[in-house]
Amino acid sequence: MTEIVMSQTPPILHGPTEKEKKYDRQLRLWAASGQAALESANILLVNSGAGTVGVETLKNLVLPGIGKFTIADDAIVNEADLGVNFFLDESCLGKLRSECCTKLLQELNPEVQGEWFPKEKGILDLGNALEVSPTFTLIMYTHPIKKEILSVLESYASQHKTPLVGIHSAGFYSYFRINLPGTFPIVDTHPEVEKTTDLRLLNPWPKLVEFSREMTKNIDTLDDHEHGHLPYVVILLHYLEEWRRSHDGQNPISYNDKKEFSKFVSGKARTSNPEGGEENFQEAAIAINKNIKAPELEPGVQELFGHRVSDEIELQSTFWVIAKAIEKFYRKHDCLPLPGSLPDMKAQSSVYVKLQSIYKEKARKDALEVLETARVISGGKDIDPAEVDLFCKNARFVKLINATPKRADLDEVYEIEVANDEAAEAMKVETDGAFTLPMSNLFIYLALVATSHTITYSADEIMSFIASTVPKAAKNARALQAAQEVARAGGGELHNISALTGGMVAQEIIKIITKQYIPIENTCIFDGISSRCQVLRL
Repeated sequence: MTEIVMSQTPPILHGPTEKEKKYDRQLRLWAASGQAALESANILLVNSGAGTVGVETLKNLVLPGIGKFTIADDAIVNEADLGVNFFLDESCLGKLRSECCTKLLQELNPEVQGEWFPKEKGILDLGNALEVSPTFTLIMYTHPIKKEILSVLESYASQHKTPLVGIHSAGFYSYFRINLPGTFPIVDTHPEVEKTTDLRLLNPWPKLVEFSREMTKNIDTLDDHEHGHLPYVVILLHYLEEWRRSHDGQNPISYNDKKEFSKFVSGKARTSNPEGGEENFQEAAIAINKNIKAPELEPGVQELFGHRVSDEIELQSTFWVIAKAIEKFYRKHDCLPLPGSLPDMKAQSSVYVKLQSIYKEKARKDALEVLETARVISGGKDIDPAEVDLFCKNARFVKLINATPKRADLDEVYEIEVANDEAAEAMKVETDGAFTLPMSNLFIYLALVATSHTITYSADEIMSFIASTVPKAAKNARALQAAQEVARAGGGELHNISALTGGMVAQEIIKIITKQYIPIENTCIFDGISSRCQVLRL
């Protein structure tokens, strides 16, 4: 009797682990793979100046659970620090700022390891700190920074292919700049769900065609229930065949043709039923514009196929091996691998499940073909099938960041930004102030860059630097305004500006570490007076 009871007892259901409960919300954003990447990350912060914005950035990385961080900072805590840095208190006065900040940051998340340099009061030996530490996943540094220290960081980053993030906060202004080691590909870009649907209506495979024809072979004699529960995919495939027969084999690609085809499909709905219409036919009509279109590659995929990798190590990465296999698949089939997802639609459950299985089976078949192609390419022998599956599902939305790492011409950027400002002023005048366009933040960036290595510059000295960097900006009124504001700040940080900037920087760093979502390219400038950000490639 006991054996019978035991055999009928359902298995014990285990709830989420403590870690899953702790990180529940962020796991919904970047999943277990993203969390694992965070927990294996080792971040270095080279802190200088007022030292607040770097610590605020770390705060927003410690909370979601990075593996380890190190603060390199030889500053001694003084009274001024207490008024702007929430990770210092009176007991820290006279002590190393790096040690105090590390210990208080760790209180936010005891699972995160923290380290600091130097261990004793004195001059920071950054070279030694880098030598004795495990390789860093990413390095942040704050301005103003000594040129020799920045040179050491740039050399290390170049040698180890490490992303570098420079951060500068002064008064109401701030910016951060991301330097990535060569081309940085993002596969899991998290596009909007509506954009990921690929029903392949204009290029259906045999099994889908067979399924559709079987369901619609007696479409006019189906009872109202069955007719009203035909999936809209089947409806569109059926009537596309009819359309082609009466239009010389052409699909309804143009706007006018789509409009006519929509009327044609809607006219096939039954209105004699109790509902006075059919929801599935309405879904079909709505889906026409989005799902019936000439096949074309997204700009990001075109860039991917056209990109030529010069770095031999980068060339052997699994990403580029799979990218080559995807390109071969496209050249052979004139389409990308099928993602396999199917949107919700009016249908009987059994029919929907069967249709869904047809799409998933095709997606698996396409991914297998890409995997087999990748494994015969140099460096692809041991490629992970899960990595290929992920790439195939997201192939349309793969993004290359820093694909053209050449620095922008500041004179050209200046001309564009000034022209935009003039257009904004003209718009304001024409509409009597009713409609305004945002003004450029380039001048804030130029003023802050002037104080990258020293905080003692006056407004005239900052303008002199701007004039030597971008001669045409020498007499620009907005450049002078930014210079005066930066000079007035005198290198001091406002906690609210630094906290907000730290949040933005941490968000972009998480994207880089997890290789999910799309990080900004190059430079983000924040104007705390107008509460506006601008991203520029500089």
